[in-house]
Amino acid sequence: MGKKNIEKFNLGYELLRKYVDFWHNHIYYRKVIVYGRENIDYTAHNIFAPNHQNALMDAMAVLCTTKRQPVFLARADIFRKRSIARILYFLKILPVYRIRDGYSTLKQNDETFEDTLRVIKHKNGLVILPEGNHAGFRKLRQLKKGICRIAFLAEEATNFSLDVKIIPVGIEYSHYWFFRQVLTVVYGKPISVSDYYTLYKENPPQALSDLRDRLSVEIKKLMVHIEEVDDYEAIDELRSIINGKYSDSIRFPKLFRDNILIGRLNSLREKNNDEYRKICNESLSVKEISGKLNLTYRQLSKKRHPIHWLLFGSLFLLVTLPAFIFGAALNIIIIEAPQLKIKSLKDEQFISSFRYVVTMLISFVLMPLYAVLSFIFIKPWWLALGVFLILPFSGIFAWNWLLLARRIIGGLRIKNMIRKKNSTFLKLKTDYNSLVERISKL
Repeated sequence: MGKKNIEKFNLGYELLRKYVDFWHNHIYYRKVIVYGRENIDYTAHNIFAPNHQNALMDAMAVLCTTKRQPVFLARADIFRKRSIARILYFLKILPVYRIRDGYSTLKQNDETFEDTLRVIKHKNGLVILPEGNHAGFRKLRQLKKGICRIAFLAEEATNFSLDVKIIPVGIEYSHYWFFRQVLTVVYGKPISVSDYYTLYKENPPQALSDLRDRLSVEIKKLMVHIEEVDDYEAIDELRSIINGKYSDSIRFPKLFRDNILIGRLNSLREKNNDEYRKICNESLSVKEISGKLNLTYRQLSKKRHPIHWLLFGSLFLLVTLPAFIFGAALNIIIIEAPQLKIKSLKDEQFISSFRYVVTMLISFVLMPLYAVLSFIFIKPWWLALGVFLILPFSGIFAWNWLLLARRIIGGLRIKNMIRKKNSTFLKLKTDYNSLVERISKL
């Protein structure tokens, strides 16, 4: 499969995608929450427009939560090497040329447009990240007009017969870089480009601006958007302090809770700036002191750390220690190998992308090797098959075992600090309780 037939179904790509989806949705993330799938009509000519904060992982979020074989647009400089370009075309990625690539290269966008037009006509779904580049903060930046321009050009080329739909997409990560986090993807109601046909025929620049502005408004509804610049750190941290315990909630996802919280803080800032300032200051104080004491907000939120729970948890860790060693030993290469390179990455927003790709590629090599070794050394065959199938999940068990160990150790440390009346911890607990009380009044 190459550039000229990128819109065609490809069996090899589909088989690869099955593994990519499995690793993304079940191994790399502990939970993927998807809302709004009913807003996607796969019989329509769709363009997906997600926010862009986490490099490659934003594209993966759309790929692994939709059907068919969508095609993506990416900056052209990564296509410079012919061998790399062939791989990217196989992965259904098309180049977009910018002025920084050289003014003469902009003419090649005409060819890219012809390719995207075929994709749109074929109803694969075209994915365009309308912010143009990624940035590691929870705020929708100014959208580029390119996505709207492509939509209108596609309509013009077909005499306005396609009725292209732009689907706003909100993406949120419980943490950008850590392994086994929660990903939330929200698909909004499609925007029909046909709503702007009349205006486009009369005033194309105004139609482009109006469509872009509407798309911006719709995406903001589906993501965590912190407009306030000066207090960004305090508000961003407050999301974790207050709503972190709801990260795994499917019925009422943390993303929606965060938006409600941010909305009420925005209102408070206008009505009672003194109270707003106290909340921001206490948020930063809790962040600083909990960091020094190496305590999580979930540990702080617990009113009590019952000794019987800590003892039972410790006993469970002791009994399951062999299972932890088994899972850790067989999966440590997959988990730890990316760490060797991560520290040298210049852009932190590539950490998750690098970790995801490397862990998946290593597993792609190790899993067949483990399969062969299982059937050689373990008899009968059904037992060998069972051992092989539990390998990925043994790694997840080992990861969760470590998390439980940290919680128990944290609980024991808290009980010890309470017993010793540690002044730093007492201040942290006072600030935390005050902050929660202030937020509850909102």
